[in-house]
Amino acid sequence: MGTIRLTAAQAMVKWLSVQMTEDGERFVEGMWAIFGHGNVAGIGEALHRYRDDFPTWRGQNEQTMAHAAIAYAKTKKRARAQAVTSSIGPGSTNLVTAAALAHVNRLPLLMVCGDVFANRRPDPVLQQIEDFDDGTVSANDCFKPVVRYFDRITRPEHLLTCLPRAMAVMTDPANCGPVCLAFCQDVQAEAYDYPEAFFAPKVWRIRRPEPDPRELADAVEMIRAARRPMIVSGGGVLYSGAEAVLSAFAARHGIPFVETQAGKGGLSWQDPMNFGSPGVTGSACANALAAEADLIIGVGTRFQDFTTGSWTVFGGEDRKLLAINLHGYDATKHFATPVVGDARVALERISQALGETAFNWHDPTARTGWHDTVRDVTAAPAQAGLPSDAQVIGAVQRAAPDAVAMCAAGTMPGALQVLWQAAQGGYHMEYGYSCMGYEVAGAMGIKLAAPEKEVICFVGDGSYMMANSELATAVMRRVPFTVVLTDNRGYGCINRLQIECGGAEFNNMYKDSNVEVQPEIDFVAHAAAMGAHAEKVATIAELEARIAEARGRDIPSVIVIDTTAVPGTGAGGHWWDVAVPQVGGPERLEKARAHYTAMQSTQRVFN
Repeated sequence: MGTIRLTAAQAMVKWLSVQMTEDGERFVEGMWAIFGHGNVAGIGEALHRYRDDFPTWRGQNEQTMAHAAIAYAKTKKRARAQAVTSSIGPGSTNLVTAAALAHVNRLPLLMVCGDVFANRRPDPVLQQIEDFDDGTVSANDCFKPVVRYFDRITRPEHLLTCLPRAMAVMTDPANCGPVCLAFCQDVQAEAYDYPEAFFAPKVWRIRRPEPDPRELADAVEMIRAARRPMIVSGGGVLYSGAEAVLSAFAARHGIPFVETQAGKGGLSWQDPMNFGSPGVTGSACANALAAEADLIIGVGTRFQDFTTGSWTVFGGEDRKLLAINLHGYDATKHFATPVVGDARVALERISQALGETAFNWHDPTARTGWHDTVRDVTAAPAQAGLPSDAQVIGAVQRAAPDAVAMCAAGTMPGALQVLWQAAQGGYHMEYGYSCMGYEVAGAMGIKLAAPEKEVICFVGDGSYMMANSELATAVMRRVPFTVVLTDNRGYGCINRLQIECGGAEFNNMYKDSNVEVQPEIDFVAHAAAMGAHAEKVATIAELEARIAEARGRDIPSVIVIDTTAVPGTGAGGHWWDVAVPQVGGPERLEKARAHYTAMQSTQRVFN
């Protein structure tokens, strides 16, 4: 067997460049990089050497360039991914939040983080974290709780095992998630005689696991015994490519479906069996179904508390749970009857066994009535004053009905879930981790993955202030998308929650914070300073016009509009379990606690 002598860093990049998908593309498209002393000499040299085979992109912040990579993988439905490299110390720990985001959302992300010297001769090096009781610890150990696979590369030959393991995790439909390779900086530069066969191109197939026949039989029996079944469609439907199968299943068997934040946009809002979204930020017609259903069929969902209304929305006394999921961990939550396997395969097998069994217990007029409500609350304001978030959504909907609406945190995720009428493939929400600061970088990642689509990034002033620097990266790379920046002068979403929980308005809005001067932030000037096209609009009509104009640009467009912070969506919704203090407050707190206690009594944790 022949060998080739390379540094460990060179071997890693060369190997990644030949890991392929079934479509003939690299699975890891390339690597985002911010160099520091922990990765510039070893990994930096290797990325430069193989730059024609494996591209490198410069980011502004480790966390946000990882957000862009995550959004790319989500848009590609986990069929492709991107990598990120950082130096040691703060470069690595900046990535921990992004790793947690990818972990919660079950998305592939490869993080190659510089680490301390394996030989320990220069210890402690700049930025090294020292554990007084454990000499093996470095800052990168922070990743262990928030990644699917962690490895520390302390010898060049470790690549022969750790790299295939990393790829196996990222391409595993059940265990998919982020990977951290802590790459000791001296080892990056060490040479080793690697087998030539190690660099032979390899195709990674994403499996489609068949469910156990016994679990399928249980599922069929449960559905046949039901009178009022409904489907909760999650992100697993998209990753399985089961959208058309789900639509056909729902129509054939007369079972209405609702979509979670991760599943929304899998099918068009116009699908006659689509009743919107369930739970805390759910549509009225979806929550009405959930209250009556006697069988909840989860497909590719992990039943997050927003979906379940903290387990109060599925209110039927006789209701049962059936969970179709790739991982037994998710499929057995809350004593659900599990079907562990691929969503598309499971739906096909169950439908075949059900034959022409149909229910049709739902009221189609409830769905159309809900759409009338959405039209009313999102209509342009009839009088002067600051618009609501719902009215902003309506403006974007009218101006760009086929666009991908994306967001992550604050007011807009809930408002978009309940009000945005998504075309198929027209929704991208990071609500597993609800990470403020994902929005701008995520919009860039979506556009990189789907350049043919119009991408609208909804972001509040609070999230924009947390992380906006990848706007400059998008300008440099000529990645166009539209940012609709709603300025309500603080954290309006949490301010409303604070009020609902009986608290005083405190430390959320600038007006309620301990500051000497109320800030007047010029978001237009800020975005323009990074090279974006930026402007402020005063009315909903102006917003609609500017969105249309943005389509002709090859750089990001930022449209700022002042909004009111007080009203919610004005439609839909349900209770959410946010603990209210038992003692210590005025009458408003006592009332909030009484309501909280009453709602707790309706929680259905078990079947």
